[in-house]
Amino acid sequence: MSELRRAVRAGESVVGTWLSVGHPTVAELSAELGFDFAVIDAEHTSMSMETVENLARAVDAAGGETEPVARVPDDDPARIKRVLDTGVSGVIVPMVETVEQARGVVEATRYPPDGIRGVAGARASTYGLGLADYFERANDELLVVAQIETAEGVENAAAIAAVDGIDALFVGPADLSASVGRFGETDSLDTEISAVLDAGRETDTPVGTIAFDPDDVARWADAGFDFQVVGVDVGYVIDGATRAKRAYEEATR
Repeated sequence: MSELRRAVRAGESVVGTWLSVGHPTVAELSAELGFDFAVIDAEHTSMSMETVENLARAVDAAGGETEPVARVPDDDPARIKRVLDTGVSGVIVPMVETVEQARGVVEATRYPPDGIRGVAGARASTYGLGLADYFERANDELLVVAQIETAEGVENAAAIAAVDGIDALFVGPADLSASVGRFGETDSLDTEISAVLDAGRETDTPVGTIAFDPDDVARWADAGFDFQVVGVDVGYVIDGATRAKRAYEEATR
């Protein structure tokens, strides 16, 4: 079992960062900062599969223990298979709403006889040089996270979490707020978030989320989330540039 999967399943306080800028320098630098994992966003970005692989390679090249995880665009087994072949340590699958969907996600991440993942030499298996070894251990190493971000997903959260092979749930506050008709009002999601956290406790499944600013980090920790992604690379750039520009403007008034 990979260190990241072990730590998440054990409920340890792991922390991640989010990569939406498709450049290896950003990924490598983020990994040098000591995060436990870095999420490569292949859902809401223009990243190609080649870019995802290069970002995973950059994270692995850094000096620390950061592990790359990819958020895939959807639960399509072909997409999941291609992303896993890049050598990431796991996947976050968006918009998981039903038990059937969760089972399909797990099957897509598992080699036979436990699933339907296709076998081929790729970066994950050292381009085929270590394929036999990778085939034997991959099913036990990959982190599989179901993203809960709709009203239906909240309703079925406990059943989804109970699916064998789902290692963790991940609340997407932005999409969840849109799904329940309160877009952007993440402060109004206490009922929905409590339901997902209760589902996690009921099934002994860790639950994570993303914090977009330091206030959110404290808020989500107090709410009881087991792990967090604490910001997005684009957000870091915006925050830093805004502070620098404001400092100049105040100094030259």
